[in-house]
Amino acid sequence: MRFVMNEPVERMDRPYARRWWALLVLCLSLLIIVMANTALTVAAPDMTQDLGLSSADLQWVIDGYTVPYAALMLLLGAIGDKYSRRGALVLGLVVFGGGAVYGYLAGSAATVIAARAVMGTGAALIMPATLSLLAATFPRAERAKTITLWTATAGLAIAAGPLVAGALLQDHGWSSTFLINVPIAAVALVAALVLVPPSRAAHHERIDYVGGLLSVVWVGSLVYMIIEGPHFGWGVKAVTAATIAGAGLVLFVVWELRHPRPVLDVRRFAHRRFAGSNLAVALFFLAVFGAFYYLTQHLQFVLGYDALQTGVRMLPLAGAVFVGSALTGYLTPRIGMRITVTAGMAGGTAALALLTRVDSGSTYGDFVLPLVILGLAIGLALSPCTDAIMGAFPESELGVGGAVNDTSLELGGSLGIAILGSVLAGSYSSHLADATGGSGLPASALSTAQDSVGAGYAVAQGIGDRARHLAEQAAHAQSAQQAGRLKAQADQLAHGARQMADAVGSSFADAVAHTSLVGAVILGAGTVLVAMLLPRRGRPAPAEQHSEERESATAGTR
Repeated sequence: MRFVMNEPVERMDRPYARRWWALLVLCLSLLIIVMANTALTVAAPDMTQDLGLSSADLQWVIDGYTVPYAALMLLLGAIGDKYSRRGALVLGLVVFGGGAVYGYLAGSAATVIAARAVMGTGAALIMPATLSLLAATFPRAERAKTITLWTATAGLAIAAGPLVAGALLQDHGWSSTFLINVPIAAVALVAALVLVPPSRAAHHERIDYVGGLLSVVWVGSLVYMIIEGPHFGWGVKAVTAATIAGAGLVLFVVWELRHPRPVLDVRRFAHRRFAGSNLAVALFFLAVFGAFYYLTQHLQFVLGYDALQTGVRMLPLAGAVFVGSALTGYLTPRIGMRITVTAGMAGGTAALALLTRVDSGSTYGDFVLPLVILGLAIGLALSPCTDAIMGAFPESELGVGGAVNDTSLELGGSLGIAILGSVLAGSYSSHLADATGGSGLPASALSTAQDSVGAGYAVAQGIGDRARHLAEQAAHAQSAQQAGRLKAQADQLAHGARQMADAVGSSFADAVAHTSLVGAVILGAGTVLVAMLLPRRGRPAPAEQHSEERESATAGTR
């Protein structure tokens, strides 16, 4: 037996015997690129302290991964279809692993951001390749089951990222969250060569590079605008990015409509099943990434859990994703995609609605039910949508199909963090100003505390440190009068520190409740729209029909 699997899947006269092992490799590749994003939210405080990052630096450390990831997927998916899907996966793992090594060695904000951008480029190669290889390797009859497992892996990675990062941070520095990706990427790379068969489109015309580059421009500019505007203000950079994104999108659509072999046939969005599925994926990840953004902060800052404890407490979400995925495999063939997806989105809306009850007295127990419901909802809604999106593309465009699904996911996630993050920040700032009114807190200290919940607790800690310093001075005072005066000042500051900490915690809890309400309204409205778009029991998309006919014909000749 050869060490490297060289027989293309398109030349096999029967289903690939080791296809389930190949699926394991694809899911492992997916796992590390999703975990690379969620793990960093836990490592961010240590990184900020060690490198002296500003809030803008930290934002771009996190989002430096997202911009190339979202922008490049469509073009790289098309290149993978034409030349080699497994080649795209292997190259992506090499680039991703190289970026992780660079991040481990980085010693400044600029080098960490650059490393994250390299990793995002690798992820843009890997993500569409995993879906296209999955679709090419498995018979159509097994595809829904495999996509269910693929989706469950993505859900697991969302929760597992903080858990793994938290475990590493117990005994190692933030750079270990980069280095852990290297051995996993190396294992996935070798396993891909051994277990995943080569695949590329049997008939693929010349790539529409103009359309591909236009997609890079408009998607990249849109994601940049989503990040820049809400966090840093609608200045020249954000407005310029918005203008480029709008013009780029118009040019992309016009070019693709006129091109005989477009990189993406935008006419597909006129089909209700395809449009509804993409909208559902985007809206769902808007809610999931937005909620994840503020829930991890609440667990760490307000409830006081460390990184590992926070990761452990997100596990109910991961477990529920697997249960929801198992349910969708049973329910969708029986009651139809429209009901399953709508039920999942309604469940996500209900989970966010439950979070509107969060207040200053809430404990972790108040978060368990929303996390479980949200996990079940992810499993129910996303697998059928991904299956429908992939089914809309012919064999020659499976990489593009995977890229479209993943771009919807990334745009939704970016919007979720931007929109719900901005709502959270504004609500927290407003509530804190009200809670500290009349307290005599200096304006500069209040402004610092309003920047984030972490900054708020830092201000409270600073007041407490001053109180302890005065108490120590009182203990060594030369006269009883001086000791009494210093002790009174220390007691007053200590009381102020407790009040400040309570105000920060209650203000952030109120902001979580308010932000969850906004998220529930957005996802609820989206649920209604998706339910209207998705057909009841519509016929398969044309590409899906042709795929089934080819498989039937092939089966008849065996």
